[in-house]
Amino acid sequence: MSDTIAQLPDKQPILRVMPMPADVNPQGDVFGGWIMAQVDVAGAIPAMHRARGRVATVAVNSFLFKQPVSVGDVVSFFAEVIETGRTSIKVRVEVYAERNPTQPITVKVTEAVLTYVAINQHGEKQLLPNAR
Repeated sequence: MSDTIAQLPDKQPILRVMPMPADVNPQGDVFGGWIMAQVDVAGAIPAMHRARGRVATVAVNSFLFKQPVSVGDVVSFFAEVIETGRTSIKVRVEVYAERNPTQPITVKVTEAVLTYVAINQHGEKQLLPNAR
């Protein structure tokens, strides 16, 4: 995989994290499962705002790893609601890594679409409130 230079989107990230040595596999790359967990957290934030309450992940519609992530990368997660149903919220998450502080570059490392469902305090589906 070559480093295709990218620019961060012109909006605030939902989440920014830096992976640590405990997050890597024996080859030195960050575990895909670690990235997936962070994507789920990032996607849940706009879903919770739209639902005005609790949500549960019900589907990972697509998930594409484009580049590996390394310890020391500053990883930015951008998420936006792209579709809603009666109880469901579909969110697109794009992930970028900022690398090499001495000669900084930014690369898009992951993109995903996840579906969440609004739930009540008992964990049961509930209708989405009207959009504001």
